[in-house]
Amino acid sequence: MAEPNHPVRTVGRTFEILEVIQELDGAGVSEIAERVDIGKSGVHNHLTTLTNCEYVDKEGDEYHIGLAFLGLGAYARNRTPIYDTAQGQADKLAEETGELVNLLVEKNGRGIYLYQAKGDNAVELDTHEGKRVRLHCTGLGKAILGFRPESEVDRILSEHGLPEETPQTITDRDELADELEDIRDKRYAVDREERLNGLRCIAAPITDDDDRSVAAISVSCPVHRVGDERFYEDLPETVLAAANVIELEHNYS
Repeated sequence: MAEPNHPVRTVGRTFEILEVIQELDGAGVSEIAERVDIGKSGVHNHLTTLTNCEYVDKEGDEYHIGLAFLGLGAYARNRTPIYDTAQGQADKLAEETGELVNLLVEKNGRGIYLYQAKGDNAVELDTHEGKRVRLHCTGLGKAILGFRPESEVDRILSEHGLPEETPQTITDRDELADELEDIRDKRYAVDREERLNGLRCIAAPITDDDDRSVAAISVSCPVHRVGDERFYEDLPETVLAAANVIELEHNYS
């Protein structure tokens, strides 16, 4: 991501404060000041402005993200072409499998959850629409990387690295390259507890006419409840079918 020639420091600090509030699920002035390089009075001034604009809510001594961001987020999501196309298929996939279905897009080398659909047995996770994740440690992210040029993959990995999220996370570039080659052959990716212990998923890329990934869709399920036969034999075909319908509608409708 290109750095601005003349960054506005105050704006940058504001967004740092907002990210701390989100990360901590609510925070006080002292907690924020410990994480942001300005004093308590400066943090308080930022928070007062954000509260007056209704982008932050004050609850006792804590500040929380306000609903004013919901309108901006919904507007941004609705401007993403794949959202309208994929939403119906994601809902249908969740109903068919009974599991959690996620739709992910890539922005500036990170994955952003664009939409979630929950079946009757869907597991509750830390993911939510708008959450950003690294690409190397999720089935969705690997599905996207598998259908991007090698130079672009190298740039993303150089910028964001391959940190370990669980003992199963792939942290070696050569190992990841082999994995991406396998994903290109199968046209789906597997997350084997690589971001969260006890969770695995099957993900398929959604590609354009040039076979470049524009998004990915997945089914996530807990290891203890979904056996290997269903996970490795049934789910890939189901997820691939949904991705294929989305691609057709996205590229040719």
